[in-house]
Amino acid sequence: MFRYYVDLFNIDFFLFLAFAGAVTAALLLGIAFHEFCHAFTSSQLGDQTARNQGRVTLNPLAHLDPFGTFLLFFAGFGWGKPVPVNAYALRNGPRTGMAIVAAAGPLSNLAVATVLALPIRLGITPWHNPFVINAFAVESWSANDYFGLFLSAGVFINCTLAIFNFMPLAPLDGFRVWVGLLPIELARPIARMERYGMLILLGLFFLGPAIGLDFFGRVVRPLVEGIAGGLTGV
Repeated sequence: MFRYYVDLFNIDFFLFLAFAGAVTAALLLGIAFHEFCHAFTSSQLGDQTARNQGRVTLNPLAHLDPFGTFLLFFAGFGWGKPVPVNAYALRNGPRTGMAIVAAAGPLSNLAVATVLALPIRLGITPWHNPFVINAFAVESWSANDYFGLFLSAGVFINCTLAIFNFMPLAPLDGFRVWVGLLPIELARPIARMERYGMLILLGLFFLGPAIGLDFFGRVVRPLVEGIAGGLTGV
C-alpha cells in the first residue's frame, strides 16, 4: 500500500507521513473493529471461545496477523487474525449463527464509515481522497484539511473492507453469510466452491484489472459517495 506514496519522499516528507499515516490509521481501526465485532457477536450468541482467547478487545495487537498486515501495506491485500468460533455453541444454530457472526464484521465497517463521514457530509471538514494526491494543492492546506484526510481515509478503507468481505468467496465473511442465509438449494453450490475461494480471490486481484474489472470505480466509489454525500474525485 505504501507504494502509492513513495514519490512523496522527493516532494515533502511531512506529506508522505500525512497520507501514509492516514491510511495506516484507517487500516488499523477498520481491521481491529471488524475482528472485535466478530468476537463480540460470537460471545453474545453464546460461544465464549474468542473471549477466552482475549479477542473481545479493541486492542489492534490482538487482531492483526503479522503476515496479513505486511501484505496489506506492501501488496495491497491482506487479512486480520481469524476469530475462533465454535459454531455448535451458538444459540442460533451453526448455520444461522455463523452467518450472523460473519456479517458483524463488514457491517461494523459500514458503521465506522458512516460515523467518520458525518463531518464531511455536514460540510464541517473537506473530503480528500487518500489515493489521489495533488502535491501542489496540499501546499495551501489547513489543519482542517489534514483532519479531513484522516476521516476520508477511514471512510474509503472501511467501505472497501465492507464490500470486499461481503463477497461470497471463502475465506471471506460473505461466504458464511450467503451460505447461512440463502435457502439450502442455493447455498449448496456456493458451499461447494469453498476449496477454490482463495484461488478465485487471487485471480480477481491479479487478473481483474486486465479484464476491465474496476472494483473501486464501479463498486466502492458509489458506496463512498452515498455515505459521504455526493463527492467528486472519489
